[in-house]
Amino acid sequence: MSFYYNGFGTQTPKVSISQTDSATLAAEFCSPTEAQSRLLPILYRRTTVQRRHSVLLEPSGSHNGGAADPINQTFYTLAHDRHDRGPTTATRMQAYERYVSELGVSASRKAIVASGMELDSITHLITVSCTGFSAPGLDIALVRELGLSPDIARTHIGFMGCHGAMNAIRVANAFVEADPNHRVLSCAVELCSLHHQYGWHPERIVSNALFADGAAAFVASKNRQPDSTPQLEHVASGSFVVPGTESMMSWRISDHGYEMTLSPRVPEIIRESLPDWLSPWLEKQGYGLSDIGGWAVHPGGPRILDATAAALQLKQEDLSASRDVLKQYGNMSSPTVLFVLKQLQRKQIAGPYVMLGYGPGLTIEAALLRSSD
Repeated sequence: MSFYYNGFGTQTPKVSISQTDSATLAAEFCSPTEAQSRLLPILYRRTTVQRRHSVLLEPSGSHNGGAADPINQTFYTLAHDRHDRGPTTATRMQAYERYVSELGVSASRKAIVASGMELDSITHLITVSCTGFSAPGLDIALVRELGLSPDIARTHIGFMGCHGAMNAIRVANAFVEADPNHRVLSCAVELCSLHHQYGWHPERIVSNALFADGAAAFVASKNRQPDSTPQLEHVASGSFVVPGTESMMSWRISDHGYEMTLSPRVPEIIRESLPDWLSPWLEKQGYGLSDIGGWAVHPGGPRILDATAAALQLKQEDLSASRDVLKQYGNMSSPTVLFVLKQLQRKQIAGPYVMLGYGPGLTIEAALLRSSD
């Protein structure tokens, strides 16, 4: 089973914030003690993130380059007391509906242009998001704003977490395998900044420090582009649910946004479980770990990347693309791994590539790609 990635597109909100300013802003929402106030910027620095983008930030005249002053947003207000949990989920979903389509349209348009395909030739649309819901949703907005055919077949992948784009890859492959004339546009958009959690809760502080907003899209078909540009070919997808780990990671709807829990044992579980599953899976595809030229690992955080490197005995430079994306953009959930894949291509790192993502379950998702000259 295989298809070609005919084009990629990525997009972030126009305005970003430094991690230092983000920590200053976060202190206003968690009513920390004096000791916690000293600890907060340390926790934010440990993420290795330097800058993140958010749809909630407003342009500031005091900085250049799209940076924002930390107080230049109006969605979140100062915590009234230690019981204040911020905007309700309904308010956050209203913001999701207001902002989600702009990022998705931009990323999708870039992917379509890169593919060289005509709009009316795209037969299937896949949307991915775990940070909000609305109906009509992102899929209808893309059809309308991009001018896609009204009889395009639509599929939404919702609430699957950071590996959602890899689930979309599997669905895209099924569509293309069903009919070689099918052409698929897939678009993942996440607005993680809508789910900033008030209060002092260590796991949620870490989430607040890591997550950001972004979108990524790709166009897939059975056929290569007609020019001589090297293209990526999808070879296989794999999935593994690690037994007995359901409590290790969760993403649940609360009255004040979506709440994430992440056990400190997750890196340990990755180190123990990943090699025993991934190595045999790769062997079934005719590859060994030493054959892989590039690793597009979802940068869930520095400890996740360190655990992956240790589990697979990778060198520091093997995950440089993932670390670069984490530093420049933060963890944007489902689109992030496609940012990493683009970075590998930009660095002209030779394939084959393995994409890896982790999510609630605890689940491991993998995809194998190779370069086609």
